Amino acid sequence: MYFKTLFLIKRMMDTPWLRRRWLDFRFGHSTYLIFIISLANFVLIFHRLLIERVDFLNEIFENLWVFTIIFILIYIPVSIVVGAWHRKTQLKVESTQTMNQNPVMAKMIRSLLDIIDGRATKEEIEAFRNFLLKIEQGKG
Repeated sequence: MYFKTLFLIKRMMDTPWLRRRWLDFRFGHSTYLIFIISLANFVLIFHRLLIERVDFLNEIFENLWVFTIIFILIYIPVSIVVGAWHRKTQLKVESTQTMNQNPVMAKMIRSLLDIIDGRATKEEIEAFRNFLLKIEQGKG
């Protein structure tokens, strides 16, 4: 029974529709939802472990909502500055590393070079064209 269940799960996961939903779930969870949850968690823990235990901070930020608003007013501009720094300095490095490890990108560039050099057959060119067309149509 256990192996039959695993087989059915694996078979379901091999369907393109389900794989796309899994990817959508991961993007939605890791990019958006977990961000909101972790930010709220951080604010609550920070308030409980620091603000409530230090008397003069507790007098200033007696109310959790006041602390949350002030925290967000400081946190958002700092995050924007750090994000801009990352975009201007680190993103190029990350993009280069990602591209260097992407076999699809390597195959596409190699195919283009083969076409330019005249090494590619008509079948290879047509297969490459169909591959790109599927990507453009969102079916890739």
